[in-house]
Amino acid sequence: MDGYLGIDVGSVSTNLVVLDENEEVVAKIYRRTQGKPIEAVQAGLTELEDLLTEPVNVLGVGATGSARHLTGVVVGADAVRNEITAHAMAARHAQPDVRTVLEIGGQDSKVIVLQDGIPIDFAMNTVCAAGTGSFLDHQSSRLGIPIEEFGGIAMTAERGSQIAGRCGVFAESDMIHKQQVGHPTNEIVYGLCQALVRNYLNNLAKGKDILAPIVFQGGVAANEGMKRAFEEALEQEVTIPEHFNVMGAIGSALLAKRIMSRTDNTTHFKGFHSADFEYKTSSFGCAACANSCEIIQIAQEDGSEKGDVLARWGGRCDKWDLAPTSITQA
Repeated sequence: MDGYLGIDVGSVSTNLVVLDENEEVVAKIYRRTQGKPIEAVQAGLTELEDLLTEPVNVLGVGATGSARHLTGVVVGADAVRNEITAHAMAARHAQPDVRTVLEIGGQDSKVIVLQDGIPIDFAMNTVCAAGTGSFLDHQSSRLGIPIEEFGGIAMTAERGSQIAGRCGVFAESDMIHKQQVGHPTNEIVYGLCQALVRNYLNNLAKGKDILAPIVFQGGVAANEGMKRAFEEALEQEVTIPEHFNVMGAIGSALLAKRIMSRTDNTTHFKGFHSADFEYKTSSFGCAACANSCEIIQIAQEDGSEKGDVLARWGGRCDKWDLAPTSITQA
């Protein structure tokens, strides 16, 4: 079977998918990054290969996420794209007429506005945890409720407790107060979902036209309470795609297919056995100018002191840049 591999490596999760030639998901992996992106990608490749019911002839590989450059070198990607492009592509694939993409992950969140299938505006939150999935993770620990049960509990509440969601610290204090005065747990849980939605809409999506059709994706979309809170706040239906938690990986696979179909090149995918290679990452400061850029590099271990440096990136100029010529980056 011919197929395309997509990989999305973020700070919280590492996701891999294989699409067939009809752009259907035939296998997918959602796993924790745990601060080790190379190991997470390699373990994911091994797991993904085990899931496949038949051998796949990989025709193209795409990488996205905060560790996309690193991932592209490790696996031999044909296309490296930013998260906005990948998530927009996946949302459009799931719902061709999508106008707005709401995406909330563990450590960041984003909103993407599309017109005629093309992203025309976006915003990302990578600074404050109050607008991301970690906000709910932290509060679930404080309540002693597994995060997997949050959505079901929220759906049993008639209303949500009014909880300040502008800051994770203040939200926790407010939540504790609500517990002390006797608010039911399910109302507190749904109130936390509403607080996250308010934070998202008032900060990230402020000034943007949130137009239907609306697609909600990312790991937090597993929470039914979040979907309910978004629909109440927006007074519009919100759609959650089937593969909501691996949409970045799906988008990167679709982008790889589009790029490879326009060329006569063969893929530079190193194969599923690239999970057996050993890599070492390091960084150094450039003192050539006042910018003092931190240059990141990755080497493949070969028994020598430095190994074979495969790529470098991170500078404001191209003084130190060294990138595999096979990768199309953005």
